[in-house]
Amino acid sequence: MELEILNAKTSKPYGKVKVPSAATPIGDLPALIHKSLKQTPDANRQSLRLELKGKSLKDTDTLESLSVRSGDKVYIKDLGPQIGWKTVFLAEYAGPLIVYLIFYFRPELVYGKAASLPITLTTHIAAGCYTVHYVKRLLETIFVHRFSHATMPLRNLFKNCTYYWGFTAYVSYHVNHPQFTSPCMCTVWAALAAFALCELGNFSVHIALRNLRPPGTKVRKIPMPDSNPFTQLFNFVSCPNYTYEIGAWVSFSVLTSCLAAYLFAFAGAFQMTVWAMAKHRNYRNGFKDYPRQRRSIFPFVL
Repeated sequence: MELEILNAKTSKPYGKVKVPSAATPIGDLPALIHKSLKQTPDANRQSLRLELKGKSLKDTDTLESLSVRSGDKVYIKDLGPQIGWKTVFLAEYAGPLIVYLIFYFRPELVYGKAASLPITLTTHIAAGCYTVHYVKRLLETIFVHRFSHATMPLRNLFKNCTYYWGFTAYVSYHVNHPQFTSPCMCTVWAALAAFALCELGNFSVHIALRNLRPPGTKVRKIPMPDSNPFTQLFNFVSCPNYTYEIGAWVSFSVLTSCLAAYLFAFAGAFQMTVWAMAKHRNYRNGFKDYPRQRRSIFPFVL
């Protein structure tokens, strides 16, 4: 089977490539194309489509399922400079850990002479929560997460780091401020308990998602709860990891009673809701037997 490869921007042909069979997955084509036609973008930079301005093809589709025949044209869109997903995650999670602790140690450069005032117990607890969350994120990135794609656009590194690092500076400046006023300790302890439960839930769901995909594959399965009680939330929503994540940041906001923390929780909840709705839609479209009672992120609501 032979395909004609063209540049999606200029319509100029790169050449022709021989493909083993019509059963070849789209995900295998970029490496095959770049190996045969060295002038094409690196495999990680390729987005394939069947029409000049058509949609990108899914890696899991096959040429046969898309009715592609020998001699048909395939267009390549260059996605630009790429960077590894793991590299981006490590950068965006290590930054907040460092930034928050800088404010926690109260440099006089930031707070002036007031930096020597006593730190409240709530401020210490908040620093512990922030540290635990991002250390967990870093360890999950290294040992737990299995990425379906090797790379993402390089610009995402700057966008993601600006969001995480910037919000961390905003939140930590206020929570570690010498004039920070703690809510009552009953509220603090209750919020801390909720935060811990949500962090455990988030970690449990990440483990369950990891177990769905064998190493080195892009296999997609319907996420289901296992023996871990925290994963029972899969019975109600498609993305319980996001549900727990939102719960953790709302708990942190209640713990600190800080407006900046609430704004961070709201921004994160909005973005995670968008992601969850997209994933929920993909699950329903990709699996005919997907549980109909599930919502995307908030049980019974959304």
